[in-house]
Amino acid sequence: MANTNSLKKGELLEIEDSVCRVVDFKHVKPGKGQAFVRIVLKDMETGRVQDKKFRSGQYIPNADIERKDAQFLYADDQGVHFMDENTFEQFALPEDVLGESIYYLTDGLKVLLLFYKNRCLDIDLPTSVALKVADTEPGIRGNTVSGATKSATLETGLTLQIPLFIEPGEVIKVDTRTGEYIERAGS
Repeated sequence: MANTNSLKKGELLEIEDSVCRVVDFKHVKPGKGQAFVRIVLKDMETGRVQDKKFRSGQYIPNADIERKDAQFLYADDQGVHFMDENTFEQFALPEDVLGESIYYLTDGLKVLLLFYKNRCLDIDLPTSVALKVADTEPGIRGNTVSGATKSATLETGLTLQIPLFIEPGEVIKVDTRTGEYIERAGS
């Protein structure tokens, strides 16, 4: 059971017989009346986003999710394909279900498949991935302002801000939770 006072973004809850991911939440303490928590939820089966209110301190059941180790294989017009590393069974998920996660998938990336009642609903990515910089403007010599950044497009199509000293072709680590540059990963 999840307490509404200690929710985390990305947490999976069972609400009205469906699995919902916590997209955002806000504790509200009105001048009159009892405090409540406003939660933005994404239904994992339909993709519908809804806004719900719960009493502060109320318990909500966690979804009974089974996690399986898997590997990203490829993406095509039928979806994004993964292979269970234990049974070698393959699963395909539609691109729209994965959302922004698709920008972090590279050949052979290890992920967790999330199953609810024997249906594959989503994936959990590692906290960081190594991606190659496909395109960026050159750093300007002498531009040494601390923390200066420039825009870059990575091999998967993800666009983010990187430090000026990173050049095209370099491999960088990216945080999959925030979509931000972490550090150089090497070549």
